[in-house]
Amino acid sequence: MKQIKKIIDVPTEVNVHIEGSLVKIKGPHGENSRIFKLIGMNLEHSNNQLILSTAKTTRNFKKNLNSIAAHLKNMIKGVLEIYVYKLKICSGHFPMNVAIDKNEIVVKNFLGEKIPRRALILPGVKVRLDKDIITLESSDKEKAGQTAANIESSTRITDKDRRVFMDGIWMIEKAGKELK
Repeated sequence: MKQIKKIIDVPTEVNVHIEGSLVKIKGPHGENSRIFKLIGMNLEHSNNQLILSTAKTTRNFKKNLNSIAAHLKNMIKGVLEIYVYKLKICSGHFPMNVAIDKNEIVVKNFLGEKIPRRALILPGVKVRLDKDIITLESSDKEKAGQTAANIESSTRITDKDRRVFMDGIWMIEKAGKELK
């Protein structure tokens, strides 16, 4: 059978350390680590390159190989430049109060509710609140994206017409790319 290989270039300012299935990547903007399920695959670091290979050429092995390669590229890119997510606070019916409390974002008076809504901020994500814009910064794309999703889903409305009640916190910029 033919062997499939994926080669990922590692910049000189990035350090990669592999211990079994744990991969640690350090760079100028932080550190990312992740445990990969490398079933039937081999991951090596040599000459500023990560070499990911598999002996089998089935569709599933190729799919898993490409997914792991994409995760590794995101980890390397994250330690070189910070991922930035921006969310906008939109309130048309009731004035919303948004505050940061330790590892949570607290939304008070959402649609006139008495009980505040809360969204978890994952560790390693820096949150800034500027008037009606929430900015999330992290070297880990998945943590920044999950925190943004937590905030957005905390102001989800289920029992009202979405065309009329457009209040909430909405993502406007995702990893540096503006959403339309």
